[in-house]
Amino acid sequence: MNLDTLYSELTLKTKAKLALVVLDGLGDLATIAQGEVTPLEAANTPNLDRLVARGVAQGRMTPVAPGITPGSGPGHLALFGYDPLEFQVGRGVIEALGLGIELKAGDVAARANFCTLDSKGLVTDRRAGRIETEVCEELCGLLARKIRKLGDTEVIIKPGKGHRFVVVFRGKGLEGPLTDADPHREGEPISKAEPVNPKSTKAKKTAKLVADFYKAALPVLAKKQPANGFLMRGIAHQPDIPSFEERYRLKPACIAVYPMYKGLAQLVGMTKLEGTHTIDEQFERYLDEYDNYDFFFIHFKATDMYGEDGNFEAKKRAIEEFDAALPILLKKRPDVIAITGDHSTPCALKAHSWHPIPVLIHSDYSGSDKLDRFTETGANLGSLGIFDAKYLVRFMQANARMFDKFGA
Repeated sequence: MNLDTLYSELTLKTKAKLALVVLDGLGDLATIAQGEVTPLEAANTPNLDRLVARGVAQGRMTPVAPGITPGSGPGHLALFGYDPLEFQVGRGVIEALGLGIELKAGDVAARANFCTLDSKGLVTDRRAGRIETEVCEELCGLLARKIRKLGDTEVIIKPGKGHRFVVVFRGKGLEGPLTDADPHREGEPISKAEPVNPKSTKAKKTAKLVADFYKAALPVLAKKQPANGFLMRGIAHQPDIPSFEERYRLKPACIAVYPMYKGLAQLVGMTKLEGTHTIDEQFERYLDEYDNYDFFFIHFKATDMYGEDGNFEAKKRAIEEFDAALPILLKKRPDVIAITGDHSTPCALKAHSWHPIPVLIHSDYSGSDKLDRFTETGANLGSLGIFDAKYLVRFMQANARMFDKFGA
């Protein structure tokens, strides 16, 4: 029997409330340069400590497979219980959905970053100094006015937050995925986007469109500083994915600030609860909507951002900011709460990594690992052990008493 079929047959509809709280890029490394502690270990977290004292099970999760570094898309799909190797989704699709673009059949979407190029066309800053959202909106407006169509294909450009934006190609005979037009490191030129399937004529047409878009757009930005270029990745069309509610018999909602994470949630059928900007506001929105949904996905971005900057102190402070807000959530304590990350973003690497992610689960039935704190070191000792992230929601369901007994 297929494992998903078994879970489906065992699932019981209950009145339980479940909350998945994701500190993006939470995991880190205890390096000598950092005093052999991680930001999570160094942070002052009295509220997390109190939650641990009430009884939690801890462990670590592999987001995709041992040694594989995930992007945010695969990392979150795994957290939602979808095998990221089976359900591969382009980042552009996720970002476009998160920005409220209604994708049509045949649309190809790309996530883009404004960047800085030198006189030789080499990338000197992949994020253009993290320009303000207002600057991004101005530049996207300029591009949108200059480039409305390429041949018979409509071009849709929409700004996101900071240096990020989305490009959607809408026309006949298009298909992804393409390789990234992003070298993923400074000191290299913009990469050429190529069809992942070289036999696909639709993907070849899409690759030519991306090249034509660069030819038209780069001259428009040439005199802008620091954002005189852009990088495109996750160039793909929208796949067919079963809904979260159908899969788990839980009515889900998403409380996130950044478009990409809203898009990931929307992709699996979560309702996006808009209008929040800080973690305090996100937790307050959870309280307001508590009676309307069974499952809450709450996303906190700052830990990942500071990890990518290599800023240990800022990542530690972000964890402390999250901890200070946690009592708001616990005013209406869900029956099951899981706190984790979608991947590790060690400050020493300034990038996502393959290292397993610390996770805790708290419920009336989680038991207690009798640890003092939630840290990477403690998670290594926890009763959950190391497991694939795609099983996290199943662990949460089990703690919510949502599974019937298997067999006699």
